[in-house]
Amino acid sequence: MYKRMTDMLVMLLSLAFTLYHLYCALFGVPEPIYFRGVHLMFALVLTFLIYTGFKVEKDGAPGFFDWVFVAGSVASIGYMFVEYEYFISRFATVDDLKPMDWFLGLTLVFLVLEAARRVLGAALSITALVFIAYALLFTSLQPQIMLDQVYMTLDGILGIPISVCATYIVLFIIFGAFVEKTGTGQLFMDFGMALAGAKPGGPAKVAVITSGMFGTISGSAVSNVMTTGVFTIPLMKRIGYRPAFAGAVEAVASTGGQIMPPIMGAAAFVMAEYLAVSYLTVAAYAIIPAFLYYLAVYAAVHFEARRTGMKGLPKPDLPQMGVVLRERGHQFIPLFVITGVLLYGYSAPYAAMWGIASVFPVAAMRSTTRQYVRPRILLEALVLAAKDTLTIATACAVAGIVIGVILLSGVAIEFTSFVVNMSQNNLVLALILTALAGIILGMGLPTTPAYIIQVALLVPAVIKLGVKPEAAHLFVFYYSCLSTITPPVALAVFAAKGISGGNLWDTGWAAVKLGATGYIVPFMCVFGPALMLIGPWQDVLLSCITAPIGVVCLAAALHGYLLRATTWWETIMLFAAAMVLITPGLVTDLIGIVLVTLTILSQKFIDRPETAGEIAAQSPAAE
Repeated sequence: MYKRMTDMLVMLLSLAFTLYHLYCALFGVPEPIYFRGVHLMFALVLTFLIYTGFKVEKDGAPGFFDWVFVAGSVASIGYMFVEYEYFISRFATVDDLKPMDWFLGLTLVFLVLEAARRVLGAALSITALVFIAYALLFTSLQPQIMLDQVYMTLDGILGIPISVCATYIVLFIIFGAFVEKTGTGQLFMDFGMALAGAKPGGPAKVAVITSGMFGTISGSAVSNVMTTGVFTIPLMKRIGYRPAFAGAVEAVASTGGQIMPPIMGAAAFVMAEYLAVSYLTVAAYAIIPAFLYYLAVYAAVHFEARRTGMKGLPKPDLPQMGVVLRERGHQFIPLFVITGVLLYGYSAPYAAMWGIASVFPVAAMRSTTRQYVRPRILLEALVLAAKDTLTIATACAVAGIVIGVILLSGVAIEFTSFVVNMSQNNLVLALILTALAGIILGMGLPTTPAYIIQVALLVPAVIKLGVKPEAAHLFVFYYSCLSTITPPVALAVFAAKGISGGNLWDTGWAAVKLGATGYIVPFMCVFGPALMLIGPWQDVLLSCITAPIGVVCLAAALHGYLLRATTWWETIMLFAAAMVLITPGLVTDLIGIVLVTLTILSQKFIDRPETAGEIAAQSPAAE
């Protein structure tokens, strides 16, 4: 009885949470303290009721301390509302804190860290505690000033990260929940199967296509793996892929969803806020790099399939494209709606609202999807959206603490000086240090807080060395995403390994090999901003032609296959061609084209014994 009552309370609070944000999106948001505070209060309360930490009931219902934390969340944030005039009229970091400020401020800091620990694990909370300890022990920052910044102002817990979460991210999470609950995932799967299922290594190509499409909706590598991987990984194993390789394909393809417009990962919305540009502009920066990422992964899968003689799935077992589009193709419409509204110049929240409003009417258009248009499914989607928001909301709140501490303590200036001095004003070395730091930070943190911390610590250093701000932000954003496939702590690989049953290290290194281009694309953007659609149209056009050739060459070199299995000298030529083609410049592009041409001629006209994989790949069943 008690468990049923708490479940009902969670459902009602989840509904109130999502409906509150839909109302604010339609009719305007209140003052920042109220808007961000209500968002965080809902997130904390739901976290402590769902992710119970001190159980006194066998069925996992909230225990005594969970309710104490719920009360503390309401009290510490409600105090801001009750004393609103005091909060906005006082001189921050100048006026002394009252005893109640101290008590409730420390309470909220503790509750935010505890909520993040429950939802995300200990890594992010420990990171925040390290920054706090460093600031208190090794800088002149006083505890009162720190708490003032973190709790009493809009530059701490209620800072930019939680503002972006409340304004943008939650609406796209609602959209994603609506799409998921109306069966659009099945459309993506059938579309990918019809498009590539019969080709050599078909299931792996289906994984790349499906995960890329689904990733634009979910924006989370791990959830993407768990959603599409349960279908694609068994199919890959069925045609003969090693479990480690099958898991790696899904992990890499799912990770790319965070960088794929039109709906990218949550950190992209934060990037738009920091750069003071529209979300559409950020999507424009990312579209060519995202295409290069997926082109490289698809090419790698293709070359591996041809090298090893992997066949596709039997055509009779696959859905037909015409049938898929006729029965479910209309479910692409909400994506086109969001993209169209953004292209028309409206804001991301406005586009998200139009997308949300279109999902259920679109599902009602055909009898094949009309079954999803039910009040119960709408209710489930609203509740699911609230629960899915908790991960981002708690992460953003902790990131706010970290950013507040960094801004006050001067750690960012020290870190910038450290990177500049270590690199000795060498941009390439500075970028390598930045990439390593980004991967290390991202290993234990979700993409959004990892990106936010890097913006404070690393971006100023590379900008100081002459990198365009847009390229600097995209650089650290990419490496925050790539940390999910980089050993030893690779969350997307962990999830895929759980489904495939492959060896963890084998899966991790196979993922690094498949996603190798992803590690190079950020450098390409720094040295060739034309890939971000920045610069003269001639440069943009040339980059759009040569960069794809370069990433395909890199995939071919890494997997030892182009038109046929490569010799050692062909592999070297392909790798060299890749390196010069992804380096901007007419001379390097010409050298790369010559190297590619020589490799193709060598493959076509120099005889050599055929491998077993080539013989198998040439059979009719392989096509």
